[in-house]
Amino acid sequence: MKLVIHHNTRYRYTQPLLYTVQTLHLWPVSSVCQTVEFWQIDTPGTLHAQPDSEGNRVHSYSLVATADQDVRENAIAALGTVHTHGAFEFTDPVQMPHPAFYLRSTPLAEPHPRMAMWALQAVPALVAARARGEGPSVADLVALASAVADKVQYRTGSTGVDTTALEAFDWELGVCQDQAHVMVAVCRSIGLPARYVSGYFYAANEPDLASHAWADVCLDVATRRWISLDVTHRCPTDERHIRLAAATDYTACPPVKGVRRGGGEESMDVDIRIGLWT
Repeated sequence: MKLVIHHNTRYRYTQPLLYTVQTLHLWPVSSVCQTVEFWQIDTPGTLHAQPDSEGNRVHSYSLVATADQDVRENAIAALGTVHTHGAFEFTDPVQMPHPAFYLRSTPLAEPHPRMAMWALQAVPALVAARARGEGPSVADLVALASAVADKVQYRTGSTGVDTTALEAFDWELGVCQDQAHVMVAVCRSIGLPARYVSGYFYAANEPDLASHAWADVCLDVATRRWISLDVTHRCPTDERHIRLAAATDYTACPPVKGVRRGGGEESMDVDIRIGLWT
């Protein structure tokens, strides 16, 4: 499937902006899952590539207002075409962090004993696999993702970007970000390396999911083999999914994140449109 993506982010300020630095996880990387055929990002400042150890393509830019400027907006526009392949199993290259790196606790995806107990009750096959000294099967992990979707019911407006996995787990409500964080935290709680993935999802009848999130879970630590699972749709990722970035949790790979001086109160509008290449 060949998809065209337009991703526009616009900040507005009530007072003149003096200075800002923005970091962007807005450039997808070609892999077994997808081929990036064209991509560009337009920003009001010069774009600089930043180092990243997790296989993401990261950029930053700065914007400094001069004394005679009245800067009240800051706009970022990403545009590109990506050919998706529908692959959901893949192997990390050796330069990526060891899978054990993704067992550690992070602010939004902290392991918890209650999550471990719940997971082993929700998917008994995981207990049997552990007793045999085996890793989980793809079917076991799809079943776990479906159980998480049942546990954390999808409801817009019920959480925020700083909601933790344990909060969403206890509230039993959330959006795709929360479902992905719960899946990551649950897997870490039972000893499975897992990471958060941000990206895009194409569905003509679900425009609210154009900006999407899911989880990677390690199937085999020794061979660095992973599976990518969409908790919201209870399935492995497929041709509808475009990966932007993957990291320990959302705080490590938000599409846009920055600091600023001045500007007063800030508002942000995001518009994402995804269509089939014709």
